[in-house]
Amino acid sequence: MYLPQSLTLLVLAVSTVTASPLELGKEQNEAAQVNFHSPPYYPAPKGGWAPTWAESYRKAKLLVEQMTLAEKVNVTTGTGWSMGLCVGNTGPVERLGYPSICLQDGPLGLRFADLITAWPAGITAGATWSRDLIFERAHAMGEEAKIKGVHVILGPAVGPLGRQPKGGRNWEGFGADPYLMGEAAFQAVTGIQIAGVQATIKHYIANEQEQYRGDGGSKDILSANVDDRTLHEVYLWPFSQAVKAGVASVMCSYNSINGSQACENSKLLNGVLKDELGFQGYVMSDWLAQRSGVGSALAGLDMTMPGDGNQWADGKSLWGPELSRSILNSSIPIDRLNDAATRIVAAWYQLLQDRNFPATSFSSWTKNDTDVTYKGAETGPIITVNHRVDARAGHAAIAEDIAREAITLLKNEGNILPLKTSDSIKVFGEHAGNNPKGPNACPDRGCNIGVLTMGWGSGTAELPEDLVSPIDAIKSVASNVEWYNNNNVTADLKKIASSRNAKCIVSITSDAGEVYVVVEGNVGDRSSLHAWHNGDALVKAVADSCKNTIVLIHSVGPIIMEEWIDHPNVKAVVLAHLPGQAAGYPLTDIIFGKVSPSGHLPYTIGKREEDWGSSVKIITNATGVIPQEFTEGLYVDYKWFDKMNIKPRFEFGFGLSYTSFRFSDLKIREVTTPTQEPSLPEARGETPEYSTEIPDASEAEWPASITTRIPKYIYPYLDNATEIVQGDYPYPEGYSTTPKPAPIAGGAEGGNPALWDVIYSVTVLIENTGKVTGKTVPQLYLEFPKNTGYDIPFRQLRGFDKIELKAGEKKRVEFKLTRKDLSVWDVVRQQWIIPGQEYTVNVGRSSRDLAVRGKTPKWKKN
Repeated sequence: MYLPQSLTLLVLAVSTVTASPLELGKEQNEAAQVNFHSPPYYPAPKGGWAPTWAESYRKAKLLVEQMTLAEKVNVTTGTGWSMGLCVGNTGPVERLGYPSICLQDGPLGLRFADLITAWPAGITAGATWSRDLIFERAHAMGEEAKIKGVHVILGPAVGPLGRQPKGGRNWEGFGADPYLMGEAAFQAVTGIQIAGVQATIKHYIANEQEQYRGDGGSKDILSANVDDRTLHEVYLWPFSQAVKAGVASVMCSYNSINGSQACENSKLLNGVLKDELGFQGYVMSDWLAQRSGVGSALAGLDMTMPGDGNQWADGKSLWGPELSRSILNSSIPIDRLNDAATRIVAAWYQLLQDRNFPATSFSSWTKNDTDVTYKGAETGPIITVNHRVDARAGHAAIAEDIAREAITLLKNEGNILPLKTSDSIKVFGEHAGNNPKGPNACPDRGCNIGVLTMGWGSGTAELPEDLVSPIDAIKSVASNVEWYNNNNVTADLKKIASSRNAKCIVSITSDAGEVYVVVEGNVGDRSSLHAWHNGDALVKAVADSCKNTIVLIHSVGPIIMEEWIDHPNVKAVVLAHLPGQAAGYPLTDIIFGKVSPSGHLPYTIGKREEDWGSSVKIITNATGVIPQEFTEGLYVDYKWFDKMNIKPRFEFGFGLSYTSFRFSDLKIREVTTPTQEPSLPEARGETPEYSTEIPDASEAEWPASITTRIPKYIYPYLDNATEIVQGDYPYPEGYSTTPKPAPIAGGAEGGNPALWDVIYSVTVLIENTGKVTGKTVPQLYLEFPKNTGYDIPFRQLRGFDKIELKAGEKKRVEFKLTRKDLSVWDVVRQQWIIPGQEYTVNVGRSSRDLAVRGKTPKWKKN
C-alpha cells in the first residue's frame, strides 16, 4: 500500500512540548529534511456526529437498519457504465422506497443533457471575483439538475488547483490560489445544495496533470509527493471550505499521493477528510479510480463509480458481489458497510431528496426519444428516455452576467477601447465564428474549431445549436464589419488589415482538456503555452499592417504573449476566458463600452514557460509509479514569482477598467484577541450504532424473482453464498478497529470552529475617480510576521470583494481576517498556529498593485 519512505507523506507525531515560534520553526525545517512514513489511519471514522446532519442521520439509520446485506451493497455500488440513464447510477432499494441515485457531470452544466444551460467555465467564474455570481451560477445549475432528475452533480472542481499552467483540467476550477478557490468552492457548494441537489467536490487531491493520472487500471500512474504543510495550506484549503459548506460528496482522484492511491489512502480519507475536517458526507471514486475492494473500503471509500472495476463497461466490479463476499467472509467489517451506506442515505435526506424528487428525464447515451432500458448491454424493454424537459428558465441572463464580468482587459493603450459602432472593424481568425459543423460537432468538445467556449472532456455540456459567436454579435452591433475567416497569413489578410482607419480584432485561442481525448497532439494537458493554430503569427501579421490591433483571447489558462505583446500596433488585449454559451453579446457589451470591464486574472501570466519553475512541468515520458515531486511547496503561481523575483507579464489579480479607482484610509481593528493556538473543540456527538454481527448468507443470495440476469449489470448477489466461510485475512499495514482520538485540529465540518473566529476587521475607502460607472475588485494580501522560523510566502491573498461605483461615488469595504487566515499548519503539533504578533495588510488592485497598507495591532502572548 505504501512506497518507500522517500515517497510518503510528511506527518509528524503531535508534540506536547511548548516551544517558541523560532524553536517550532526549527523543528519544521528539520522535519522537512527527513523522509517520514505516512502512517496508516484506521478505522474509518463514522459520520453523524455533527449537529447539522443529526436529523438526516437519524432518518438514515432507520432506513439502513431495515436493509439486507445486498441492499446495502446496492446503495454503495454503481450498476455499471451506461447501465442507467446517468453517467453514474447506484442500485435502488425498491422495497424501502430508496431510489437509484443519478450522478451526472459536471462542473459547468449537465453533460449529455438537452435543454440546459452551458455555463461559463469555472475559470471564467473565478475571473469575475464575484462571490454573488459564483453562487448564482451554482444555484441555477442545481435548479436545472433537480428539474432534470439529477440527484448528484459531479462538481464543483477545486483539483487541480492550477499548480501546472499546462494542466489539462485547470479550467474546470476557479483559479490558481487556494484562498480564491476556497471562497468559490464554498459559494458553489452552497448554491447547488440550496437548490436541493448534492454537490461533489473533486478531485481529492493533488491531481494536477492529466497524462499518467492513472485511470482504468493503468499501470503508469503519478504519485504526487507533497509534504504535510503544503497539503494543508495549498491543496486541502479549498476542500476544507467545501466541507465547511456541508458538501454531500467528495470524489477521490485517480492519482496516488505519496505512494498511496487516492481512493485507498487511509491517511487522506480517514484521517484528514473524515476525522480532521469532520466530513459528514460520502466519498465516491472517480470513474474507475478504485484500485482494490477490501483496501479501499477500509481506507474510507463509500461509493464506487461507475461500478465497473478495472475496465470500462465489463460488468466486473471490485465491489458489488465482491463486497457482499467480503462482508460474509469477514474481511470487511459490517460496521464499515453500515457507515458507508448510512453516509450515502443521510446525504439523500440532508438535501430533502426523499420528498417528490423528479424522475430522471434524459439519457446520457442517445438523443432519440426512446431506447433500450440497459444501453450498455443493448437490452431491455424500449422506454422513453428523453422527455424534453426544459430546465433553463431565465438562466441565460446569469450566464451572460458571468461571462461579461469575467472579461479581463489586459492592455488598452490610448484608450482604443471601447470601440464605436460606426468604426470600420476588421475581424481576423477562424475562432471568431462557430464551428461550421455546429457547436457540438465534436463529442465532449474534443476539438478546437470555431469559438472556444470550454475545454474538452467529461466536464463539458451541450451548447445551444444557435450559439451566438463573437462575429455574430459584433456584426449585430456594428455597421461596418469584415471577417477574415482564416488563420493563415496571406496577401488578402494584409490587404484587409491595412484598410484606412481600421480597428482590427484578432481572435486566438488555447485549449486543453481530459486525457481520454487527444486533440492535435495535446494529451489532455497543453503541449505549449502559446496560442494554437498559428495564433502568434496571425497577431503579428495583422499588427504589422493595422495600427489599431486588438487581440481577443479565449483560453483555458495563461498563454505566452511575448512575440507580439509589445508590438507598437497591439493597442489592446481582451481575455474572454471560456464563456460557455455566452460567447457573443457579453463580449460586445465590453468592447463597445456598454459596460466597463471588471474581470481580473485568477492566475499569473508569465513571459516564458520557465517562469513557473521546473518542478511544475508536465511529465510526458515515464512508466510505472511515477514520482511527481512538489518541491516548490507553498510557492504556487504568484507566490513562486514573488519568491524568485520574476516579473510576470500580467500578475495574479490584474485587470483594467474604463474608469479609475482610488484606495485610501485603511483602518484595522482587533475584533478578537489572538492566541497562538485555537481553543480545543467540543466533544463530538454520537454516531449511529448497528449490530456488528455478520449477516446471514441468505441476504446475498440471488432472489427467485430475478429470472433473467442483465449482462454487464452489476448486482450485489452471489451464487452459493452459503458456502462462504469466515477466515483470517491479511489487513493493510497498521489496520486497527480501535478509533483514534479526535484530532485537535478538528471539531466541526471544515475543522476546528475556532479557525473561523474573526481576529481583525480591515476597512478601506474606495472612490471611483473616473467618468463612467464601473466595478472594482479590492484584494487584500497579507504579509506574515518575519523571523517566525517558518518558511512563509511573501504575500498571500486573504480577502477580496467586488463593488460597483458610479463616477465620483465612494464606498467603504470591509474584510474580515479569521484565525485561519493568519495561521500556518504546524506539522509537529498537527495544528493551525498563529506564528507571530504583527501582520502587514495590503489592499489594492492586484497582487503587485497594492495601494494602501497598514499593520495589525501587536498582541501580547499570555
